[in-house]
Amino acid sequence: MTTTTPSRGRRRAPTRMQRAAGKAAALQRPRVILALLLLLGLTCVMLLDGYLRAEVGGDQRVRDGASASKVPDKVLNGGPILTFRNGSPVTQTIPKKTIVLTFDDGPNPTYTPTVLKILKKYDVPGTFFLVGSMVSRYPSIVKQMVEEGNEVGIHTFTHVDLSYQSDARITREMQQTQLALAGAAGITTTLFRAPYSSETDAIDNYSYPVYKKLGADGYTSVFVDTDSDDWKQPGVAKIIKWATPSGTSGSSVLFHDAGGVRSQTMKALPTYIEKMKAKGYTFTTVSGAIAKNTSAERASGTGAGAGAGAAAGTSTGTVEAGAQPSAAPSAAPGGTNAGTGNGQTPVDSAVGGAGTAGGGTGGAGGNGSGNRQTAILQGAHREATGMTLYEGKALIYAVTVAEWVVPGLAAGLTVVGVAVMSRFGMMLILARRHYRQRNKRRFSWGPTVTRPVTVIVPAYNEKECIANTLESLAKSTHPIEVIVVDDGSSDGTSEIAREAARSFGMTNVRVIRQENAGKPAALNNGVRSASYDIVVMMDGDTVFEPDTVRQLVQPFADPEVGAVAGNAKVGNRNTVIGAWQHIEYVMGFNLDRRMYDLLRCMPTIPGAIGAFRREAVLQVGGMSEDTLAEDTDITIAMHREGWRVVYQEHARAWTEAPASLKQLWSQRYRWSYGTMQALWKHRKSLTDKGPSGRFGRVGMPLVVIFQIITPVFAPLIDVFTVYSMIFVDFWASLAMWFAVLGIQLLCAAYAFRLDREKYRYLLMMPLQQLAYRQMMYLVLIHSSITALTGGRLRWQKLKRTGEVGTPAGAS
Repeated sequence: MTTTTPSRGRRRAPTRMQRAAGKAAALQRPRVILALLLLLGLTCVMLLDGYLRAEVGGDQRVRDGASASKVPDKVLNGGPILTFRNGSPVTQTIPKKTIVLTFDDGPNPTYTPTVLKILKKYDVPGTFFLVGSMVSRYPSIVKQMVEEGNEVGIHTFTHVDLSYQSDARITREMQQTQLALAGAAGITTTLFRAPYSSETDAIDNYSYPVYKKLGADGYTSVFVDTDSDDWKQPGVAKIIKWATPSGTSGSSVLFHDAGGVRSQTMKALPTYIEKMKAKGYTFTTVSGAIAKNTSAERASGTGAGAGAGAAAGTSTGTVEAGAQPSAAPSAAPGGTNAGTGNGQTPVDSAVGGAGTAGGGTGGAGGNGSGNRQTAILQGAHREATGMTLYEGKALIYAVTVAEWVVPGLAAGLTVVGVAVMSRFGMMLILARRHYRQRNKRRFSWGPTVTRPVTVIVPAYNEKECIANTLESLAKSTHPIEVIVVDDGSSDGTSEIAREAARSFGMTNVRVIRQENAGKPAALNNGVRSASYDIVVMMDGDTVFEPDTVRQLVQPFADPEVGAVAGNAKVGNRNTVIGAWQHIEYVMGFNLDRRMYDLLRCMPTIPGAIGAFRREAVLQVGGMSEDTLAEDTDITIAMHREGWRVVYQEHARAWTEAPASLKQLWSQRYRWSYGTMQALWKHRKSLTDKGPSGRFGRVGMPLVVIFQIITPVFAPLIDVFTVYSMIFVDFWASLAMWFAVLGIQLLCAAYAFRLDREKYRYLLMMPLQQLAYRQMMYLVLIHSSITALTGGRLRWQKLKRTGEVGTPAGAS
């Protein structure tokens, strides 16, 4: 029988659909690109954070015991200040009765502020050799450090042994630290101390070329005369003893304000300063010591750089003040190489006008004006200007973002991981309970349902599949009428349906044709035309087993049941993509739906196989056209009307899953976006009371958390895993990945056992985790962006082959 139903006049003009389709198509590509850019941006943030923590590009090698045969004796036996003039090394000693307090490895948010407080209390300046990555993480400490009159130097960006590094890496370490200083305090510096260095006699054939290269760039390398060895944590008394120079000799003294537990250093420092002041020592910075040497030379009439003391391998000459290293391109205040008008360099001029640098009890309290004295103590500083300043600030801002984002993501992913594992546990427990409850011999929904039901088959260009669908229904063991609603097909679907019904001897088939209006309209047309009070809905590419309808309608013996979800199975599972979807379907139907059934918050009745009370469908207004997921939409609506929705595992339907990645993307994109639409449409269920609110209180949070939020974060879990494998601990990260995979395999194996499926398909699961799952994440992110940007999608028709039929032996 063929009936033609006119369009219902819902203002669904084709031109409007075409406009919506065109808009959706135009917006899809930018949204995919945006999703990928978002993931790329987060990956970059993670790499930056890892680089700051020396996890990315970190090099823990430290050279020890190398020969120094190529290092000049005057360097090995010289003072702790090393410069190069025209390629020749020049060293300087610290003036007598003078202490240069130096601190390595900072800044540290715990110990550096304490050091600054102590130095300020005793009016003593310090010279801090800073690690660039720490500067970028704690810029406010560096700014305070400079503002309080202390001097800063470079200790590389990632605290690596430069003797192992290429020239490019060395340059990068210096430039990045200069940028960090520029962004933090608006300055660059000419001072440098190599990590793992100590006294000049420790320079070897591998490290000397590094100092020579940096000297050519204008850097002053600073070593130590006296090492407190505070990193060994020997006790306060020994730290003070080891930091005290012999006799009245001046000394560059090394302490640490970071790199480990420095509580002993914090206790030793005040006592040490008091002790050295009592012995008549003054405190200054490296630049202050150089200025003091220059002042002494001028007083004795010795020209700077004359080489006095060459026999001892030392010189009291200084590197030309104002010489700008190539890695620190910013000009000094007043111009990098600007003279003073009298032939003096800027530092010479300052020294000449200020007297002896560091005079008095504290380095910060010398003679002359405070500004001039600060200029002496911070003689190595250069004002950062231009691009150096802007790039430095950009680095600080980027690091600030990374410092907030990465720990936040890590905490969020930890919560997600715990939630997912808890969900797996809950699914296993509830699935087992559901299986045992429904498969008891004495279990019954009530009196056996034997009355006829209506099967509605919406079809749009289903010429490949519709005959198989009707053939399967012809074998049904339950009395049915079949209504095929042809939604404006252009491939002869209705003619094929009529011919198939005739060939199978089916007198209970009606074919209704309508203008193309979409699947919801086709289903509503079928419901209105149904002769019986129970309607079964299936897709035009689906086939039922002979007993499917009978099993599917039995729960309607319970008057509270308004809808029943069947067990959809992938028919074309012998391809890689089909096998992946098969695993997904088995886990979804045998774990998720069993859990939702017991919790009475089933979120979706699958379009491939579902049954409804006709009165319940009409009560909620039929299949809504408001969303692309009409099955999810009507399921939630029935919950809100107080109907119970259950899962019938024994009612099986075989459907043709997408056979290509493009079709799979289109289908899942529509599903994901439609689900979001349905959840948003029924958001008021969160505040509903009674049966309507049950789904809002239980079902909606579960769906939002585990079908939207968790999958959105899932790619980051994979990125973190890969990041950890490459930069942190490969074997531990790999073991963790396999542990999670093992848990998923356990859950999948149990789901396969409940559904009596063959386990061989689980061999595809590791590959599914590596490829298929990533695609599903991108689909969900794409859908989320579409939802947030207000995009619209049209109904998307998938290409069918008609290869799925009822399996042999199915009963």
